[in-house]
Amino acid sequence: MVSIRILLADDHKIIRDGLHALIDKQPGMEVIAEAENGRAAVKLARKLEPDLIIMDISMPDLNGIEATRQIIDELEGIKVVALSMHTDKRFVVGMFKAGVSGYLLKDCAFEELSSAIQAVLANQTYMSPRITGNVIRDYLHHLSANHIPSSSDLTPREREVLQLIAEGRKTREIASGLNVSVKTVETHRRQIMNKLGIHSIAELTKFAIREGITSLEG
Repeated sequence: MVSIRILLADDHKIIRDGLHALIDKQPGMEVIAEAENGRAAVKLARKLEPDLIIMDISMPDLNGIEATRQIIDELEGIKVVALSMHTDKRFVVGMFKAGVSGYLLKDCAFEELSSAIQAVLANQTYMSPRITGNVIRDYLHHLSANHIPSSSDLTPREREVLQLIAEGRKTREIASGLNVSVKTVETHRRQIMNKLGIHSIAELTKFAIREGITSLEG
């Protein structure tokens, strides 16, 4: 039997360890690698091309939404299942827009995760029943609302820069990490502020947290 090759992406080692142990006990499934943040997940996905990635959302350096978007855009055939503590519509919709095939809550039973894995590998979409109603209600409520600036108004690179700014990274540090010039980072920051109508780092940080781009959690 050919095993389903799985990559785990979560910034909490205890979560990865627990999932790793449970998955490896399942026939036909194996964990081939672990990533402690979104950027590591993207690199490992490129290198190993797993069948499926179990992806957390709130991770440092590059969050799960942006990591998923990069992986789905670049690598054909890889399925991503979000496993998160967040029930808020912004996170759920953000992950599905990025390309995930499933969304579960971290307090779900392992049997539900196993069922979701099988469903998405069969090209189905899975959403935890506990969040489906909330998402639908929020969606209907906002259909007629006036446009409010959101993270979808930004380019992928702008969202990436925004997360790093919100996490307190200095301009030179961001430039070095992204292999771009300081001037380029400053240009991105100016464009982000103009698009969002925000003109301070503090307000950018609040926006990033509200949109699920970064988190106050350790």
